[in-house]
Amino acid sequence: MLEQIRGPADLQYLSQQQLRDLAAEIRQFLIHKVAATGGHLGPNLGVVELTLALHRVFDSPHDPIIFDTGHQAYVHKMLTGRAQDFESLRKKGGLSGYPSRAESEHDWVESSHASAALSYADGLAKAFELSGHRNRHVVAVVGDGALTGGMCWEALNNIAASRRPVIIVVNDNGRSYAPTIGGVADHLATLRLQPAYEHVLEKGRDAVRSLPLFGQIAYRFMHSVKAGIKDSLSPQLLFTDLGLKYVGPVDGHDERAVEVALRHARGFGRPVIVHVVTRKGMGYGPALDDEAEQMHSCGVIDPATGQATKIAGPGWTATFSDALIGYARKRRDIVAMTAAMPGPTGLTAFGQQFPDRLFDVGIAEQHAMTSAAGLAMGGMHPVVAIYSTFLSRAFDQIMMDVALHKLPVTMVLDRAGITGNDGASHNGMWDLSMLNIVPGIRVAAPRDATRLREELGEALDIGDGPTAIRFPKGDVGEDIPAVERRSGVDVLALPAEGLNHDVLLVGVGAFVPMALGVAKRLHNQGIGVTVIDPRWVLPVSDGVVEMAAQHKLVVTCEDNGVNGGVGSAVSAALRRAEIDTPCRDVGLPQRFYEHASRGEVLADVGLTDQDIARRITGWVAALGSSVAEAEIPERLD
Repeated sequence: MLEQIRGPADLQYLSQQQLRDLAAEIRQFLIHKVAATGGHLGPNLGVVELTLALHRVFDSPHDPIIFDTGHQAYVHKMLTGRAQDFESLRKKGGLSGYPSRAESEHDWVESSHASAALSYADGLAKAFELSGHRNRHVVAVVGDGALTGGMCWEALNNIAASRRPVIIVVNDNGRSYAPTIGGVADHLATLRLQPAYEHVLEKGRDAVRSLPLFGQIAYRFMHSVKAGIKDSLSPQLLFTDLGLKYVGPVDGHDERAVEVALRHARGFGRPVIVHVVTRKGMGYGPALDDEAEQMHSCGVIDPATGQATKIAGPGWTATFSDALIGYARKRRDIVAMTAAMPGPTGLTAFGQQFPDRLFDVGIAEQHAMTSAAGLAMGGMHPVVAIYSTFLSRAFDQIMMDVALHKLPVTMVLDRAGITGNDGASHNGMWDLSMLNIVPGIRVAAPRDATRLREELGEALDIGDGPTAIRFPKGDVGEDIPAVERRSGVDVLALPAEGLNHDVLLVGVGAFVPMALGVAKRLHNQGIGVTVIDPRWVLPVSDGVVEMAAQHKLVVTCEDNGVNGGVGSAVSAALRRAEIDTPCRDVGLPQRFYEHASRGEVLADVGLTDQDIARRITGWVAALGSSVAEAEIPERLD
């Protein structure tokens, strides 16, 4: 049946039995397609009936449907003509794992940062009103998890003050709300689903409000009684106190019930909350059995068992997790903080060891950073573990609440650099540029597991300002030993005997192996290269400046945007020191990158051993014979 669905219009004449059959088919389709490519399986299994109902009630794209975060939009993609493309899900040139404006007119928003959908909806509704399109509804689908983000409540505060037709569907797949029970609650829910009742109730309220003082007192009494009943029987008071209409809770796996609720909500013609209770991973045993995450995200798996088909090696995140626990056993002042991601950032094990020292603040990066500042003021050393891509959400707090006060807060930035398959809004390629302008911060980029443990310990010993440690997604690889350490800088390779010190190649973190590969290629061409790892990449150390003065060309190599990163900082440091050694920055061109594997993205922008070596060869040649003829010390001493 799914093959016959080319667009939302094809859903309109299906019977209830056909809709149930289609829902079952969609779930099997999801399981087998996502098992082959990896992706967000659990969230999409939980919204099958909800998405069917949305596309039967609303006229997309005339009525925009905005999925907060967007990882639960796979079913939406199927119903808008893209089911045949799922073989290419999250692959280069294929279907994005998130809504994509380039893919379909049905996709309005493609950023995958949470808690933003309601603000988009508020703005769209205002635009439609100003342009005279008052018959266009705007639907925002937001999870109960995203509602922990303050931006949602800022938007709700504005939406509630208007009478614009914004329908907010709360996809509640957590266990924070218990089912509403009781005859009175059922009766009130039935009344709330009847637009005629709401119309009469509004008229009654207006009439009572127009009465003298006694009428006002009566109105407040009636409102208080009603609110008291609601408060005792259902979670709706949270929204109705803001002035929002509330519909629900509705069984999110009963398509007909969801559809009825949405049709009545549409009929109100004003902001409405539709509370839909779903179960993440619905219909797939391995997901339901995964108590921690209900298979929120998975790699390539066996669809029969849900088990990964590839066993990953030791990862950066796990290495950080073990190291932090080790330090925390020795120091009671070490605490950890996460913004709703204890598992992905490696803090679950920390919480099991030290339950009173882990703080999960929900999707609230701004609050996390300032709360960490408070912890530091109180004598703790907080470690805030966060994805690099989400760091920008807390930039003001890093600047004004942490750095301004010179507080010892350590930020651990997971998924730094190109992350690949999740696309533009998940790549962590901006953090070095942002942190480069923060006064007093120290930033480390470990090249291997030993350096990660080492630099984390050093960060925890710093008490006069913030620190940050960044590392990429994936396996950590083998250790890369240093030839020597000078002024805190690790020297990893020196020019071969008989070659000059032509090029100082500065490798940053995960790009160190690439830098060593480049050096080998240049050596084969007779170009002498010194490869160093600054370890602490910001601010630029005196050791890096001293070594730069002993070479004819400096090249920095980093997995960050080329503007404002380590390369820019090294160039500025050389200018301040009045050293005229030219510096060339090798990094990511400043743009958004579509989903593809990390290797594919890097190859596309020329960040491979071969490409970088070719560029450096050209730069050396452009410097002329002075490079080969210069008198440079044989060793860095």
